[in-house]
Amino acid sequence: MRSLHLPTTLLDEKTLPELTELEYEIYKRQIPLPGFGSQGQRQLKGSSVMISRVGGVGGTVALELARAGVGRLVLAHEGVIELENLNRMLLAFRQDVGRPRVEAFRDMLARVNPEVDVLIEADNIHANNAERLIDQVDLIVDGSPSFEERYHMNQEAVRQRKPIIMAAMFGLEMYITTMIPGSTPCLSCLYPTPPPSWEVTGFPVILPSSALVATIATMEVIKVITGCGEPLINRLFYGDLTSNGFRQLHIARRRDCPICGHLVSANEGGAMA
Repeated sequence: MRSLHLPTTLLDEKTLPELTELEYEIYKRQIPLPGFGSQGQRQLKGSSVMISRVGGVGGTVALELARAGVGRLVLAHEGVIELENLNRMLLAFRQDVGRPRVEAFRDMLARVNPEVDVLIEADNIHANNAERLIDQVDLIVDGSPSFEERYHMNQEAVRQRKPIIMAAMFGLEMYITTMIPGSTPCLSCLYPTPPPSWEVTGFPVILPSSALVATIATMEVIKVITGCGEPLINRLFYGDLTSNGFRQLHIARRRDCPICGHLVSANEGGAMA
């Protein structure tokens, strides 16, 4: 599969970091994956990913990417760990209640993989920090429950032409898609205005639901970075664990989208509605 997602400098053989003997030993079970190989592992090591909201979804993504060997993680999330977080946040422990989330999660990720560079932003994404944070990374994982925050990320990701994985869940329902500016719909194509039912406080969540969303999103990150497999390009993955029903919906760009409508499609598959 051709690489159409990340800057070519990242995928250049000459600029990728080499793997150590220790890393070859740690990752020897994933390196043989078809289409992955040592090249894919080096691409992971040379990549950087921002995760917005490091909760049940984002925290699990961070944990799985650290174990997979991604080189740098940028975590953005305000607030402290609360008791109600413990049912789903795999990086949160009872003794950490009251600690800033990103600080506790950085410490835990250092135990999981000390080779991963973890940068933290003890704040949610907003108009004043989106450009700075997205400028530091190759790809974004959007796990925010706030559409205002999602719109800030979407607008800046489109401006910088950075891929963004949308990972969302509500109760036992889940939604995931991979957005490539100029090739796929952006968030504003799909949701020109926030869904009325979205902005709620204390929405229902249980670990199997958030963890499954996170695992699919993590695999999307790995596929986009390495070119291994087919990402959810122009497709929205929907799942409902109530009945274990899963399906993929075809989605398309909107020509009149005020955020990405001006972009020229760089790759095949960038159909517009």
